[in-house]
Amino acid sequence: MTVPKGKKIYFSSDNHLGAPTQKESLPREKKFVAWLDEVKHDAAAIFLLGDLFDFWFEYKKVVPKGFTRTLGKLAEISDAGIPIYYFVGNHDLWMNGYFEEELNIPVFHKPREFFFNQTSFFIGHGDGLGPGDKGYKRMKKVFTNSFSKWIFRWLHPDLGVRLAQYMSVKNKLISGDDDAKFLGEDNEWLVQYCKRKLEENHRDYFVFGHRHLPLEIDLETNSKYINLGDWIRYYTYGVFDGEKMELKEY
Repeated sequence: MTVPKGKKIYFSSDNHLGAPTQKESLPREKKFVAWLDEVKHDAAAIFLLGDLFDFWFEYKKVVPKGFTRTLGKLAEISDAGIPIYYFVGNHDLWMNGYFEEELNIPVFHKPREFFFNQTSFFIGHGDGLGPGDKGYKRMKKVFTNSFSKWIFRWLHPDLGVRLAQYMSVKNKLISGDDDAKFLGEDNEWLVQYCKRKLEENHRDYFVFGHRHLPLEIDLETNSKYINLGDWIRYYTYGVFDGEKMELKEY
């Protein structure tokens, strides 16, 4: 992808809209929509790196209620011809065609490599990558299992969505407990994952979400790991101007 002069590529992650309640997340949603409205004027593309919603499950004929402002703004931007790319996170694993069909937004379930003006990017949400976190990796296999999804789909949406939202908000990070702390490079699983990927091929930037911490870490010469932070505490996002990538706060 070529980034024309004066255009930029934007990256955002971890809004968790709907947490802890729709009412309480509404100011955050309005702030995010205002950001989308600003960046659309010079965006060559927008990358959303997962957990836009605190819970999302697509039944055959039903999607979760709410988020009208966000979905409407994404539709507006997509209809204007600005590409938007979505990477599912651990809270919205169960996307199955709605974004593609209704919003013309491609959805990716695994990290992908992109090139912007010959600069290489490795992009994903970041959950379940690298060493450790074995409990979550086992749970993810259950969540993504076709039989598990089939069973959940048989729950009435009023029950299934309420149950999933309750379990999601139990997560300490989303409920407001401050336990998202930088663990040091040796203990950050995504840092270790990026270093292992560099043994295969060089990438200029590794861009992830999931950790809810705005981070910029040099991995080796001309390679950097960037975590986008979140739209709960930090309101941070990434921007690539065709030459360099940096984190900003809205």
